[in-house]
Amino acid sequence: MRDAHPGLADVVQVGSGRAGRYHHDVSPFGGVEDPANPDCWEALGQVLDGHWAALILDPASIPEDWEVMTAIPGVQMDGTALEPAEDHEAVVLTDEDVPDMLALVERTRPGPFLDRTNRMGRYIGIRRDGRLVAMAGERLHPTGWTEISAVCTDESCRAQGLGTRLVRAVAAGIRSRGERPFLHASVDNHNAIRLYQSLGFTLRATPTFNILRRP
Repeated sequence: MRDAHPGLADVVQVGSGRAGRYHHDVSPFGGVEDPANPDCWEALGQVLDGHWAALILDPASIPEDWEVMTAIPGVQMDGTALEPAEDHEAVVLTDEDVPDMLALVERTRPGPFLDRTNRMGRYIGIRRDGRLVAMAGERLHPTGWTEISAVCTDESCRAQGLGTRLVRAVAAGIRSRGERPFLHASVDNHNAIRLYQSLGFTLRATPTFNILRRP
């Protein structure tokens, strides 16, 4: 499979260099340069323009004039020990595949996946009789790392190891760039956490996903 690592200029909006967010049809995530600096929160408020965002940070660092809509405890897992492996059946998914990707997400609910989430990185999938039944891809790209995300398998094809195969195949692309894979999961998603641990992922941190906005 060919590898791809697209730039993020068309999917990220930055406010004054101190805060930023992905466009609303790409991802709900945003961030601030320094949570202790009020100017950073002001910059985030400007780029959100009344919308909400998900930030991974200590809830205690959120200013009092921001509304926390939901706080989701999570785990961040380090895939350094994961054994990568290309997969002969997996295909690279493109913009033409987005309707099928959105339909699979609707059936499986792996987490936020929007009309242009696929622009965040390389997504691959497995089709059976022309139908997309499993996929996984890349989301966040902190320096030296790439997040594996949207790992999902149609109910009709579960217990066949497709998710494992795709996680390893996505990791192969990440490793080819000299980066390390990681991923996130909700702390109560015990089945997923056990699967990732069996693949070699280790607990790195326990972040909180804060869904917030400035009223």
